[in-house]
Amino acid sequence: MRKAKPKKRVILPDPRFNDKKVSKFVNHLMYDGKKNTSYEIFYKALDAVSAKMQNEEKPALEIWKQALDNITPQVEVKSRRIGGATFQVPTEIRPDRKESVSMKNLILYARKRGGKSMADKLAAEIMDAYNNQGGAYKRKEDMHRMAEANRAFAHFRF
Repeated sequence: MRKAKPKKRVILPDPRFNDKKVSKFVNHLMYDGKKNTSYEIFYKALDAVSAKMQNEEKPALEIWKQALDNITPQVEVKSRRIGGATFQVPTEIRPDRKESVSMKNLILYARKRGGKSMADKLAAEIMDAYNNQGGAYKRKEDMHRMAEANRAFAHFRF
C-alpha cells in the first residue's frame, strides 16, 4: 500500500445510555451535522418501542441491539471481473462493516416507511427487525440468498 491506513476516530459514548454503539447509530442517522436532532429522534423512537412492547421484559436499548443483530448480514457479494466476465463473489464481512451495514439498512428502511415522524418510523422498523420481519430483515435475507446462489464462485475470493 502506498499510504498509511487512516486512524480510527474515537467515538464518545452517548449521554443517556453511555453506549458507543448508540453514538455510531446516531451519527449514521444525522443529516447536516444536526446531532441533537438525531439524538432526539433516536430517544423518542426508543421511548415508543418501550411503550408499544411492554410485554417484553427487556429494556428498549436491548430490544434495539437485538434488532440490529437480527438484521446484521454475515456475507455479501462483491463484483469481481475475471477474463471479461463479471462474477458476484461471496465474501465474509468484517465485524466493523457488519455493524455499519446493519445500522445503515435499518435507517434506510425506516426512512422509506410511511408514518408520522421519523421517530415513529424508526420505532416501527426496530420492532419489525426485532420480530425478524420488515425491510431491513428482508435485505439481509436477500444478501444471504445472493451469496448462497453464487457460492460456486467463492474460489475467486481476493
